Amino acid sequence: MFLPVGIAVVFSFNGGRSRSVWQGFSLRWWTEEPNASLLHDETLHLALRNSLVLAVLTMLIATPLGVALAVGLARWKARVAKGANWLMLVPLVTPEIVMGASLLLVFSNLYTGVPLGRPAQLLGHVTFSMSYVVVVSRGRLLSIGKDYEEAARDLGASQIQALRMVLLPLLAPAIFASFVIVFAMSIDDFVISSFLSSGAGSETVPVRIYSAVRTSSTPALNALATFLVFSSLLALTLGATVMSLYRRRQGGGESGDSVLSEFASLEL
Repeated sequence: MFLPVGIAVVFSFNGGRSRSVWQGFSLRWWTEEPNASLLHDETLHLALRNSLVLAVLTMLIATPLGVALAVGLARWKARVAKGANWLMLVPLVTPEIVMGASLLLVFSNLYTGVPLGRPAQLLGHVTFSMSYVVVVSRGRLLSIGKDYEEAARDLGASQIQALRMVLLPLLAPAIFASFVIVFAMSIDDFVISSFLSSGAGSETVPVRIYSAVRTSSTPALNALATFLVFSSLLALTLGATVMSLYRRRQGGGESGDSVLSEFASLEL
């Protein structure tokens, strides 16, 4: 599973154009090649910028909405809540190509006010990302229970105060995990980004890599893939670090390994 990723990382530092024969260590495809390196290729810059902006916006929109929806479904006692919980699992089991084609039909025929490109891509990414946030947050809510909120209410806290000062801090691990999951899912998405793209101006990194491999592939794509791999690892490390600092501040005193293990379990 890790072999193709390892090969892409290693050959991003290859001195020649070959992607199978090692020709010496070099930063040629990172910075040195005037027109084809990651630093100088404007098409790669545009794709990377599109992917990062789309992933950050999706993360900032889908995570708060998903957490709010999870809290509402967990605290809502009506029978409709059970059906809504099952409904949130539909995007997780729906083939992505079906969702991409469906969203394309919706934005092309029903909601024509949403143009294809970044607006449609953003709505599409938020649509499928929210389910992951709801599942992760609801799992955390079930493990917390209602005792802390009820104790806060008994001590005179309002419902909003109990939510802000008690429930949200307890949900912090799930929220951090949701941020990382949504970011990783969005920046890695190919199908929905491809269906809802309006052309080269809205190409994301996966779409750009696919197009370049079929036409004019260069080793700079390895450098771009390596950059994304290390970005995802950095996001995971930052998330685990923030959680560890939060736990120490709260007096938990857990080690980085235990925090990372819980973070990974929440992500799964």
